[in-house]
Amino acid sequence: MELFPGGRPVLGGAFGVLLALVGSCLLFLHLTWRRKFGNLPPGPPALPFVGNVLQVDMRELIKSLRELSKTYGPMYTFHLGSRPCVVLSGYQVLKEALIDRAEEFSGRGDFPAVQMWSKGNGIVYGTGERWRQLRRFAISTLKNFGMGKRSIEQRMKEEAQFLVAEFRKTQGKPFDPTFFLSCAGSNIICSLVFGERFEYTDKKFLMLLDLINSNWKLMSSTWGQLLFTFPKIMRHVPGPHQQIYKNYLKLAEFVGERLEMNRQTLDPSAPRDFIDCFLTKIQQDLNIIPLLCTSQFDPTQFKNPDSFDPTHFLDESGRFKRNDAFMAFSAGKRVCLGEGLAVMELFLFLTTILQNFRLKPLAEPQDIDITPESTGLGSIPRPYQFCLLPR
Repeated sequence: MELFPGGRPVLGGAFGVLLALVGSCLLFLHLTWRRKFGNLPPGPPALPFVGNVLQVDMRELIKSLRELSKTYGPMYTFHLGSRPCVVLSGYQVLKEALIDRAEEFSGRGDFPAVQMWSKGNGIVYGTGERWRQLRRFAISTLKNFGMGKRSIEQRMKEEAQFLVAEFRKTQGKPFDPTFFLSCAGSNIICSLVFGERFEYTDKKFLMLLDLINSNWKLMSSTWGQLLFTFPKIMRHVPGPHQQIYKNYLKLAEFVGERLEMNRQTLDPSAPRDFIDCFLTKIQQDLNIIPLLCTSQFDPTQFKNPDSFDPTHFLDESGRFKRNDAFMAFSAGKRVCLGEGLAVMELFLFLTTILQNFRLKPLAEPQDIDITPESTGLGSIPRPYQFCLLPR
């Protein structure tokens, strides 16, 4: 196309200039990225803006990342959108990072979707010196209220009896125990944090459980994974993921109400619970994805990692044997501060149940699917039922 006789094609020339500018920009961005992230371990080739999202199943993200480790090794780069992350897989690599170099790996990755509600605060999502002080305070306070002692053991035994009473009401008929187990476990935490347990029919308690369970499922869903991958875009896109922030606000409101109740009746000389201690004493680089589950499934550490095999933790005499590759509560500086509480709780709840009932599955063991329904931020178990027959 010519605008002037004998002239050069103006439109074609403009397109050529535009193409050259775009090419120069892409080259500049590529060189900038190489200078900043050029030393990262190799991984699957990433597309601009979307990264490696199209190469994985967002409903089974953990499974997809485990499969990629078979191709790219125990340490590789994976792009969540435009953000590069280094994935660690297998016991040896996880041990070296989380335990042997605990201080260097004690930070929390920068995930904008989480920052929207956490603001970088709290024990779970915080980082830096403020997080260290809060974690030390939490551990010290929980120990003072009985974590790891007989006083908390007595609370668990009492809660186990409430749990057994609810189980007896099933009269040996098939049922899903998830709700009752959630109530029992949550009541132990509530007794420490709020100074009281709740009835399993308490409306506020049920609302609290529903908000937590709802957010856990949403964050592990495809919508949740998209929010974590493209936070700036997804926060403006309608969908189920918008409920995550709304649920957080309701949770914050619930905790705020409890804080105010404690504040009005606070006696600094006699703290009643975790909140009282908090009110008395308290007047934020590159992301790493440690696949903790790969340590539990590491064939170099467990003979049959994909099967239920008691010999993984029992010796020939039937005695317990420790295996450091079992990282159910994480490891290093970020190890779950409630690990001791959870282990005691699991032991007391399970032994109390077994002392009172025989467990009867509705299908043969080999026909029971124990794979998660979905995996993302966490692993969501499949719905299930069984029968509890009184002894």
